[in-house]
Amino acid sequence: MIEFDIITIFPEIFKTYLSVGLIGKAIDKKLIKVNVHNLRDWTSDKRKTVDDRPFGGGFGMVMKIEPIYKAVSWIKKHSKTKKTKVLLFSPRGKKFNQKLASRLAKEKKLILICGRYEGVDERVAKYIADIELSIGDYVLMGGELPAMVVLETIARLIPGVLGKKELLKERVTKDKGFIEYPQYTRPEIFEPEKGVKWRVPKVLLSGNHKKIEEWREKHKKIIGC
Repeated sequence: MIEFDIITIFPEIFKTYLSVGLIGKAIDKKLIKVNVHNLRDWTSDKRKTVDDRPFGGGFGMVMKIEPIYKAVSWIKKHSKTKKTKVLLFSPRGKKFNQKLASRLAKEKKLILICGRYEGVDERVAKYIADIELSIGDYVLMGGELPAMVVLETIARLIPGVLGKKELLKERVTKDKGFIEYPQYTRPEIFEPEKGVKWRVPKVLLSGNHKKIEEWREKHKKIIGC
């Protein structure tokens, strides 16, 4: 089982996400464990302040190092395993892909730090985080969505999460990329309007497994390798 610890100032964002679908079932089956922590629990002032003005001036506020350090330290101290990786989400981070997801899926515990505002004190990336991660060449308002993306990508690599364990063997390459190919289902012919027919490729209806595999091989795309 892999355990995720998410540090955020908006823990309520994760409530529905973690309770439905395959992620919710995986948690119920104890295939994965997810702990969501409110960063404000590690502040020391009455207003539970997690941000401050940046040195050198500039617009916006920056998340402080102290509560993040305290949160990560507390999680590590109360962890049953020493094999822990700390991830910080940042537009400047290493690009997340399927191959990296496969590597992280071997970890016992992942701590995910969700930034907000104009950024996070650089000392978090330098001294606390093991990996600074980005999920794409764009900037979001916070790290909560990236945390969900990373959690889900890793979780679906855990045997049993997707239901049939054979799916992973069929879809994962030796280089840990994920194989995708076009999929179709009923009806065989769909008519969105009069005179227009969208058909399923005939080979998929042939029952010839060899030809179907050849068609899928020709049209496959390897993701994240």
